[in-house]
Amino acid sequence: MTKIVLSIHVLAAIILIGPATVAASLFPRYARQALAPDAAAPETVKATAALRLLHRVTRVYAAASVAVPAFGIGTAQMMGVMGDAWLIASMALTAVAAVLLAFAVFTQDAVIDALDARETEDGTPDLPALTARLPRLAMTTGLFALTWTAVTILMIIRPGSTTGA
Repeated sequence: MTKIVLSIHVLAAIILIGPATVAASLFPRYARQALAPDAAAPETVKATAALRLLHRVTRVYAAASVAVPAFGIGTAQMMGVMGDAWLIASMALTAVAAVLLAFAVFTQDAVIDALDARETEDGTPDLPALTARLPRLAMTTGLFALTWTAVTILMIIRPGSTTGA
């Protein structure tokens, strides 16, 4: 049973965390294009469509990725390693990654809301202020990916492991 739960944990990490990481990382690039002053330009229209898709992918996969630590904790309990330092470090890094992804999604929400306001002319969004936030968003998504890299390395190396790997 442990092998099945571990397999689900690893598959969930690959299938859920990967797309969220890629979509979140691509979002700032397309946001720069979508927030361009000329909303009617063909490049801006294409970037806006891509941006909406990336936002949807990020939100859906971020929500679904809760399954990764859930199955990870189940696996750790079955393996009897809940108190191991490498697992505690992995869980702490997973929490950091969750906060980083939540920040990225909320920033994406602000960009999408500004695009909606511009399209419906309900308000005058502060596009320069949003554009100024994009480098921070890019950094956040980079840190998110780096954090998951560290978690993956900890899962593979497992300091103190008795498997000899």
